[in-house]
Amino acid sequence: GKAIYSLSYGNSEENDFEANSVHFDMSQDFFGDLTTLSLGYSKGWDEVFRTGDNSFAEEADRQHFRIGLSQVLTKNLIGSIGHELITDEGYLNNPYRSVRYLTSPNSYSFEPERYPNTRTSEATAIRLSYYLPWRAGLHGEYRLYSDSWGVDANSWQLQLIQPIGQRWTVETRYRSYQQGDADFYADLFPFQNAQNFLARDKELSEFSSTVIGMGVGFQFSKPNWGTIDKAGLHLWVDRFSFDYDNFRDIRVQTTPGTEPLYSFDATVTRLLFTLWY
Repeated sequence: GKAIYSLSYGNSEENDFEANSVHFDMSQDFFGDLTTLSLGYSKGWDEVFRTGDNSFAEEADRQHFRIGLSQVLTKNLIGSIGHELITDEGYLNNPYRSVRYLTSPNSYSFEPERYPNTRTSEATAIRLSYYLPWRAGLHGEYRLYSDSWGVDANSWQLQLIQPIGQRWTVETRYRSYQQGDADFYADLFPFQNAQNFLARDKELSEFSSTVIGMGVGFQFSKPNWGTIDKAGLHLWVDRFSFDYDNFRDIRVQTTPGTEPLYSFDATVTRLLFTLWY
């Protein structure tokens, strides 16, 4: 009565990629349900293809270990800490992506990316949830990340959830993310085959991002709905901003290495309808 176990399997297929994964998780309550320990393990095996090239086929294997501890600290405060370890082995880069290198002071050419065949990643997150006197919830999170490719990152997030009456809920959130680049990343290499491993993926570059979001939820019910207890409608709108510190926009034609730094904004809208029965 104090433990929860879950087992799941997933499969995803595209014309140039197939992913399979299995997940096992368990959690156990202790000390009068004030402490919860959770453990998890996932294993994935992927096959990578390249459209238009029937001779290209690669594999990648992934393992994901996770452990977490949640503790009720006071009647209004809950804290938790979690750690994750991920190991990847096999073909880990994109078969279509290229890096660029100088051929002269005013021109450049391209060659395929080359990544290491292994990667080990670790992430640790600390979370706090506090119940405010005016019937609101304040959630905070801080997360650290590092991997064997030299990428270091950290992020923090604050979220406020405020019920209004018995049916309405309003929430806001702000998230900030900072990342350093991989050891073998460069926007522009000095010459062809400049090093053993080559990357120009902007997700491996040095960049920062922020998210500002708002959400509104509404729940309703009627006595004659039979087995349905209630229904809910929730709308979220998030505004994302990304600024890259060493990834340049090569759509602008100028001297190589002096193009403007790339950045973009995006608005994501989500609508969720839920039935309880």
